Amino acid sequence: MTTLKSQLQEDLTEAIKARDELRSSTLRLTLSAITRAEVAGREARELSDDEVRKVIAKEAKKRREAAEAFAQGGRAGQADRERAEGALLDAYLPRQLTDDELNGIVAQAVEEARAAGAEGSRAMGAVMKIVNPRVAGRAEGGRVAAVVRRLLAD
Repeated sequence: MTTLKSQLQEDLTEAIKARDELRSSTLRLTLSAITRAEVAGREARELSDDEVRKVIAKEAKKRREAAEAFAQGGRAGQADRERAEGALLDAYLPRQLTDDELNGIVAQAVEEARAAGAEGSRAMGAVMKIVNPRVAGRAEGGRVAAVVRRLLAD
């Protein structure tokens, strides 16, 4: 069974051989971020596939934010490249939840938290504690928090 990191390395080798500049530079930067995460802290260690996915998700989010900034700055070419890099990284991540799926998961968590007695401002933390493990890696935290706030306001 190959790890996600080894899959990235194999894909980088293929991209270099195919002279695919966008793919090879994106994978190089992502593998560098993974290596930095591995050597961060007191001891160097090998990241698990879940930890590698978190690094990839973080890199993909950076690309989306950069694309938005470039688009607002009138640099459409650079924004397109950032979007392409983000799409390339998204292929290594689990499928993101649709709005309907996310709303259903959050609605169920709100009911559970209220049944457990969470009210007012404490309900937000209780709901997030229930929702986060269920959506891990399949929805961004800001998106989840927005849905939780909206459903708690109802």
